Amino acid sequence: MCQDRGRLRLTDFIIDCPDTMKLAAFYAEVTGRPVKEGSSEDWAGIRFGEIELAFIRVEDHRAPQWPDSEHPKQFHLDFEVDDIESEQRRVLDLGATLRQDFIGPEGYGWRIYTDPAGHPFCLCHNKGVVWTDEGPVWPEHG
Repeated sequence: MCQDRGRLRLTDFIIDCPDTMKLAAFYAEVTGRPVKEGSSEDWAGIRFGEIELAFIRVEDHRAPQWPDSEHPKQFHLDFEVDDIESEQRRVLDLGATLRQDFIGPEGYGWRIYTDPAGHPFCLCHNKGVVWTDEGPVWPEHG
């Protein structure tokens, strides 16, 4: 694992779908891993160490028709960062484009970018996340 804590860390591989729990159940069976506790109809996940395979509900989802480029594959990556401003400067300098900002007044949330080829990814800054050598430890939601 990269020991440089100042850089971004891949946390999620997210797949758009019409029914998160159905798709999560499918991949749970395929991989032999459980659906993450707290999963819902809007967001479901399966943990793989540091990375979560996640499923997000999308209204009017149109399934990809690979290799048909008119209905391309649908996914995005989430990267957890300690300092979203410095990481934003870095990814913009590398050719990313900022698309939407969902950072709240306390400095937590996410920003959506596209890479130079137009694929979406997010820089996320979540309150209370602590990184260990085994990956992120998320705060308890009570």
